[in-house]
Amino acid sequence: MGENRSLSNGQEGNVPKLRFPGFEGEWENTELGNLAIYGKDKTRVTKNHFVSTENIEQNFGGIVPFEDSKTMVDGTEFTKGDILIANIRPYLKKIWQSDMDGACNADVLVLKPQEIDNVFFYFLVAQNKFIDYVMGGVKGSKMPRGDKAHILQYNTAVPSILEQQQIAKFLSLLSNRIATQKELVETLKKYKRGLLDKIFPPKKDSLFPTVRLSKMADFLQGLTYSPIDIANSGYLVLRSSNIQNAALSFDDCVYVNMEIPTHLQVKQGDIIMCVRNGSKKLVGKSAKIPCEMPMTTWGAFMMIIRSKIDCSYIYQYLNSQAFYSQVFKDTGTATINQITKGILNECELPLPPKNERDRIATLLDGFDKRIESTYFSLLKMQDLRKSLLQQLFI
Repeated sequence: MGENRSLSNGQEGNVPKLRFPGFEGEWENTELGNLAIYGKDKTRVTKNHFVSTENIEQNFGGIVPFEDSKTMVDGTEFTKGDILIANIRPYLKKIWQSDMDGACNADVLVLKPQEIDNVFFYFLVAQNKFIDYVMGGVKGSKMPRGDKAHILQYNTAVPSILEQQQIAKFLSLLSNRIATQKELVETLKKYKRGLLDKIFPPKKDSLFPTVRLSKMADFLQGLTYSPIDIANSGYLVLRSSNIQNAALSFDDCVYVNMEIPTHLQVKQGDIIMCVRNGSKKLVGKSAKIPCEMPMTTWGAFMMIIRSKIDCSYIYQYLNSQAFYSQVFKDTGTATINQITKGILNECELPLPPKNERDRIATLLDGFDKRIESTYFSLLKMQDLRKSLLQQLFI
């Protein structure tokens, strides 16, 4: 691909910033309604081929497995190659290109491409500027919903069918590579979970004596603050959104302009854990504070676990099924929305000799580094696709 050249009149034409060799001329302006039609309503299908907004994953994701059911329901039909857009809260960017036939409920829009490459069309509507346009015409505030007529009026530009196919092929190859990288990340995580199960078996099968976790660590509850304390600078408040993929993330930061006592400031080696959240699956996720972080505290829905021994060993234990089964008192899944100090006080920690703890921590920390490296490679690929989407389309 190369940068566009100016047209003969010396002005840039209706062409993208990047273009594959061999393609020239301007793209044709048109409305979305000339490129696709909506699917027909009232199709009778089994429920295990019925797509709802919950089934569609975000940001170039796939489909969450269907409920296995023979129940017949009414819905909007779709066929292989159609584009499905979750129409409630469009800003979530839940868009999927179907690889099968089925139907969906009224909260999902079905766009059937007409005389346009359907993969090219998928990448066309997966762009941020399309979502921004949809959000400009939403109806409702508590449950914003895209307006169907407004969506079809979206102004865009398309090239020849051959150029569409070339762009679609390239972006599909990149997306397949991203999907493979995602699978690798998940495979590594699964393997690590297996290691954790072997290293930290249930208490009855443990090879080492146990002690109360509270003897080996302090539990520090987070800062309570009000909206008037929030500022553009000051103390960074670590919240649930600051833990991503078992590491700290700073894409969504909140600062407070207030005095923070020393004991509510994070220290290197601390373990931060989400202990309360509206989403049960987020309760218990944690990350290590890897270095000194001046002017940093944590919110009321978080807890700092400050180890008196090896922070890495305790951190790894806190990610084990042996820990979760004690915290949630069932099969290990979060059936409550919070972890209290009292619950942590009751947890038992297997305590092998120090040299064994060091060996365990080194093994698992090394595996974490491999997972982190693989995950960052995935993020780079996703950033590349985002950049190319901006440059390959008008």
